[in-house]
Amino acid sequence: MTGAGATASCAVLAVVAAAVAAALAVPHRSRRELGGRWSAGPAGSAQPTGSRRDPPVLRVSATVAVALGAVFLLGGAPGVVVGVPAGALCWWLTGRMEPPAVRRRRERLARAVPQVVDLMAACLSAGLSPAAALELVTTAVDGPAREELAAVSARLRVGVDPPTVWRDLAGHPQLGGLGRALSRAVDSGASVADALARLAGDLRRQARADAESRARAVGVKAAVPLGVCLLPAFVLVGVVPLIAGSVSVLLRH
Repeated sequence: MTGAGATASCAVLAVVAAAVAAALAVPHRSRRELGGRWSAGPAGSAQPTGSRRDPPVLRVSATVAVALGAVFLLGGAPGVVVGVPAGALCWWLTGRMEPPAVRRRRERLARAVPQVVDLMAACLSAGLSPAAALELVTTAVDGPAREELAAVSARLRVGVDPPTVWRDLAGHPQLGGLGRALSRAVDSGASVADALARLAGDLRRQARADAESRARAVGVKAAVPLGVCLLPAFVLVGVVPLIAGSVSVLLRH
């Protein structure tokens, strides 16, 4: 392989490595974990409708850039052989990335859950029924939490059996703890307010543990793109001149 070909191959590999590093740095979520809006299905069961994804302009642009970059840099059959798999890999990796809007919505909803549970416990301690407490809490919160609670409250207003609503809510990615606590309390006859108070404490402790875990992971996640940036420079500045100098000395002798 000529020097130009080797340089082109290194450039393609660097682009693919950067795409892999970016994919590893961005959290990947399954459809269930994305916390999309839930609505009442035709049979009265909660169905995750998902979140509308933004047009994949960046995904298409990155895929085309990687594929065409390999084709133009390598040229001919080698460019096609490298470009097609590299483009497919880039398309797959970028497709697994969680859209920023979906991630922000999920994080806002997760932060609001302890407050929702605290408000529900306070309303139930004051003597309200779970359905009435849910209506009141829905008006007291905003953002994604209000949207999710309003969907659940709407099912109760149209006459869906409350135990069924709580069991369906137990499958929600963020509000599942609230649904499980209400479902268990209704089935066993235990105090709903006490169960929610314990749940609120558990959620606050979990939130603190998650925040500490994310803070510790920042350094680890930063090391991957940093290594991708520094390793090629180290090879070109430190290793290549050493090898070239050694080869020139050997050729002279």
